[in-house]
Amino acid sequence: MDTLTERYVQEVVRRIPAASREDVGRELRATIADTLEARDEPDRAAAERAVLTEMGDPIRLAARYADRPLALIGPDLYPTYVRVLTMLLATVLPVVVLVSMVADLVENNDLGGAIGSGIGSLITVGAQVFAWLTLAFFLLSRYQHRDERARTTAWTPDALRPVRRADRSTAAPVASATWHAALAVLLVWQQLALPYRAANGDRLPVLDPALWSGLAWPILLGLLALVALDLHRAFGRVRDARSTVGYLVAEAAFTLPLAWLVWDRAIFDPRFLHEVNGTWTAPAAWYSGAALIILAIGMLEVMKRVREGRQAGQGC
Repeated sequence: MDTLTERYVQEVVRRIPAASREDVGRELRATIADTLEARDEPDRAAAERAVLTEMGDPIRLAARYADRPLALIGPDLYPTYVRVLTMLLATVLPVVVLVSMVADLVENNDLGGAIGSGIGSLITVGAQVFAWLTLAFFLLSRYQHRDERARTTAWTPDALRPVRRADRSTAAPVASATWHAALAVLLVWQQLALPYRAANGDRLPVLDPALWSGLAWPILLGLLALVALDLHRAFGRVRDARSTVGYLVAEAAFTLPLAWLVWDRAIFDPRFLHEVNGTWTAPAAWYSGAALIILAIGMLEVMKRVREGRQAGQGC
């Protein structure tokens, strides 16, 4: 059941060792229920919000349960520090890694080198984000005035995430983000690296270069938007109507041009097809069938996101 109490308990127990989660969860639920009963207020929803507000930020409470002192950053700024660090590692870091890989491909035309560059960026940029953010919050915790600190970190139950259901694992959206990011990288790479070597020694792209003066751009932008939305679906606080509309637009930008190009048999470089197929030509029905499959997959993905958005709205 997606109540404020369950959201609060979820935020606490997911930050403590697994062996203690069940006991701490029961204890927290009992404490909140007893406090609500003692208040004996007619408006239970308002009373529940007041009780949780008095209990304070769940990150700080989890640190006490886990016996982890918050001395380096300070108890007032530590919850904000955790949230900012999580946001940066989940959003900025993947973008930097992807840009690093594409830049390496442009410069060296070496897929292996680009992958190595991406791994290096993942480690170095991740470490720098952690180090510099920690230093910044350490200095803030030492020099920021106490009353300013209290205003900066005021916590309310509105910050609680919806209760995670079994079908809301982060694995599926992360895998989807990885897939869409890989497609975006391959789309750019095949044009820059010219991966196919023809019989006469010429290097050719797989897709028609003319696409880059037209429909390749909405396809690429749609893929990048899907990556961002997948990451939001995995790590974001809510899945609302705006994210559902975003999925509809991004999926349309990616799927519709791709399906059209396949149906029109205009997606592959004619020189590449001639090298691969020789005098044989694939039947038009194959392209039509592939275009219909692409459209069907896109529609199914949009329907899934619409269903998730409705479930999230009902749960809240």
